[in-house]
Amino acid sequence: MSTAQEKTRRVLAAIEHREPDRVPIGEAFWTNFLRRCKAELGVGEGFDPYRYWDLDTIVLNPNMDPHLTGIEVVEDTPDRKVVRTGFGATIERRSTFPIPHFAEFETKTFAQMEALQFDDPRDPRRYSEALDDQLNSVGDELNLGLPAFIERVNAYAADFCVLGGVCEPHEMVWRIMGTDNVLVKMAEDPSRFARIIERLGDFLVGIVEGQVAAAAGKLSGMYIWGDIAYDKGMFFSPQYWRDVYKPQLTRICTAIHAAGLKTIYHGCGNCLPVFEDMIEAGVDCYNPLEAKAGLDVVDLKRRFGNRLAFNGNLDVTVLATNDRDKVRREVLTKLNAAKGGGFIVQSDHSMPSNVDPATYDYVVQLVREHGTYPLALGEFDVPV
Repeated sequence: MSTAQEKTRRVLAAIEHREPDRVPIGEAFWTNFLRRCKAELGVGEGFDPYRYWDLDTIVLNPNMDPHLTGIEVVEDTPDRKVVRTGFGATIERRSTFPIPHFAEFETKTFAQMEALQFDDPRDPRRYSEALDDQLNSVGDELNLGLPAFIERVNAYAADFCVLGGVCEPHEMVWRIMGTDNVLVKMAEDPSRFARIIERLGDFLVGIVEGQVAAAAGKLSGMYIWGDIAYDKGMFFSPQYWRDVYKPQLTRICTAIHAAGLKTIYHGCGNCLPVFEDMIEAGVDCYNPLEAKAGLDVVDLKRRFGNRLAFNGNLDVTVLATNDRDKVRREVLTKLNAAKGGGFIVQSDHSMPSNVDPATYDYVVQLVREHGTYPLALGEFDVPV
């Protein structure tokens, strides 16, 4: 088992395009996958996948709600739970469907958004108090009563490379106003909408600074959460992103780098048209590189070389076949992207419940065996 210092050196070396002792491993897990693990691995209710598989990284997010109200439970039945969050969003969770449904938003109009007052992003309660928030508490499961951010950081800092988290403005604004409404507002008055995005940039830089101060040197980097694309392309024109969003992403990256930390941008879908811009903005590494969106990490490594590191791209549709030959091909082929550093192994989003826990265990074994430098990829070795 590696120490936190060894894992941190390993991860930072990979992001800096140096070859560490072996290719680092990170992961995110759907709740139903964890349920399968508890049922099939005999590990008990206290099961922690990061410790069980001795992974290298863990990502922990503070409270980023505009209002520090906590989570109000409006309805709570075995099949249906409805909550209202500090984003002013009413969200429904059904037991039969893993993705939460955003039913209502308090903020709908330009005037309401411009009048919205944000609680201080540097307020110590965001980091030191167990105050339920939307990003941590409302996902594929309703997770209320989580420990405070700094308690979670302290719990993992001795054993892992710990990464914090911050949203970029689009990830914030759709949670405040709703995705469809945001895209309509963007089209109705692009300049007025741009001023909203700039204001969100102010808030998010404050989240970076407050989080860094609270963690007191225990973070090695920060995920920047920002879905701006789907599997066929971006939600809006690349040029509008460059004009409006890129300056705010640059501010966020600058604040993270000023603290001596690395940046990993998490964006679902395919926003390849702005990868060059993300490099200019200060993104060190990109995640999750969805294979179903047409992204291939080996091709990207050839294209971007040592200008951008990558984190992800193991195709979960291949892993879900639970076919050892197919899984072996997928893992060893993608490990070519680790030549010269620059790659952290991970799925192309999160580990789903149709992947057998034994299959994921096999993935980890393959990376540990073949991802030790010099890489031993055999028949799957290809030029990069």
